[in-house]
Amino acid sequence: MRTLLTADWVVGFHKGDHALIPNGEVVFSGQSIEYVGRNFPGEVDRRIDYGRAMIGPGFIDLDALGDLDTEVLTFDNGPWRNLGRIWTEDALRRGPQEAYTPEEELFKYRYAFTQLIRNGITTALPITSMLYRAWAESYDEMAGVVAIAEEMGIRAYLGPCYMSGMTYQRADGSLAQHWDEAKGMAGLDDAARFIADFDGTAQGRIRAFLAPDRIETQLPGVLARTAALQKETGVPMRLHCCQSVYEFETVLSLRDHTPFGWLESLGLLTERAILPHGIYISGHPQVSAKGDADMRRLVASGATVAHCPVVFGRDGEALSSFASYIAAGVRFGMGTDTHPADMVENIRLGRMLSHLMGGTPPATAADFYRAATLRGAEALGRSDLGRLENGVRADITVFDLSGFHLGQVLDPIKAMALAGSGRDFCASFIDGREVMADFAVIGSDPTALTEAANRQILKARAIHADRAPGRPATETIFRPAFQILN
Repeated sequence: MRTLLTADWVVGFHKGDHALIPNGEVVFSGQSIEYVGRNFPGEVDRRIDYGRAMIGPGFIDLDALGDLDTEVLTFDNGPWRNLGRIWTEDALRRGPQEAYTPEEELFKYRYAFTQLIRNGITTALPITSMLYRAWAESYDEMAGVVAIAEEMGIRAYLGPCYMSGMTYQRADGSLAQHWDEAKGMAGLDDAARFIADFDGTAQGRIRAFLAPDRIETQLPGVLARTAALQKETGVPMRLHCCQSVYEFETVLSLRDHTPFGWLESLGLLTERAILPHGIYISGHPQVSAKGDADMRRLVASGATVAHCPVVFGRDGEALSSFASYIAAGVRFGMGTDTHPADMVENIRLGRMLSHLMGGTPPATAADFYRAATLRGAEALGRSDLGRLENGVRADITVFDLSGFHLGQVLDPIKAMALAGSGRDFCASFIDGREVMADFAVIGSDPTALTEAANRQILKARAIHADRAPGRPATETIFRPAFQILN
């Protein structure tokens, strides 16, 4: 069926960049876009006029939360080391435990995919927290996630997260690493089997990627085998690194390399690498390694930094700076990383923080929009995503511009960045399939999802209390913003 969409604005593609088309049209049939412009000359089977809206490409979330919002458990509750956020030495000795049942683990993804689609994200590389797991993810679990993603229609890059260690807190409050290389290798074997079985399924909407957990929880042998598997299969690899001073200094001490230097030595710092968050690199004033060697490594490799400004901005941290990295030649994509899955908020806050942190020329809303679309597609090696032009995949979003809160809309991208939110997306198509209409994700019940998520998060809260230093009572860890009167 050939469908024609029209709106006050269309984000088309012209001479290598996005371009705005007033009163534009987008025509697609099957999985592909046929036409972007005005006055389509052919016959169509369905017409939808969105009126005061902007039709654009779907966002590509390189670090998408595939989880419940666990930040509600730590937000404004004091120092994180007192909250049971990581394993204590005592909890590790008693044995790691799962917060959720296998069914509840899969529910997290259903809840999260609904949030992502609702916020205009059409391609997602999900991440969940390993802090609530006995260890990491499994092949069987991720096979279940494939079924959910296929049912809901989201375009997803999936793979079981694996790790060969975990950070824990000693009795004296210091941090240390607990290692288990056998579990790391078993997780990598699961990842290899997953790639063989699922890469390219669901008419190509499901792709595989390698998802080793954060760099300080990996052993050299596991990452060396990861490099070999990545080279053999060609799938992308995402590895969280340079996201804390502790991580940077731990890797430097254990591996005699900075995180980027270690990845380079292993053959993992390549154009197929996606690296959230890239903040603490050599030359940063808070780390011990001086000079610009890491920046030069990053630029030369062609690796992509997945920038997630909201999750770090909440804790008073920021990349220094987005504009400076771009000026140096760094490739950037965007991620949401936390709840809400609001890429618009990340664009807005990212631009603010970039201006605060400096850099010349200053970053613009257009820079961040490109990072969330075109650059994310480049990171995945996908010229058929992140843009609207003839022949690309029909991953299309519609951003409503009629809301009073948006003020005067002279430029739809700037209006979005100034006053919009992910909640302003009213419709979405992925591979030509309508997955959201009239501000609602098709086939999802947000009330039922919210109720189930609220019940489930209490189990994660109990885990916190069980492994916080001294195992205090739950109510002493999770304090309300103000006193609750009886």
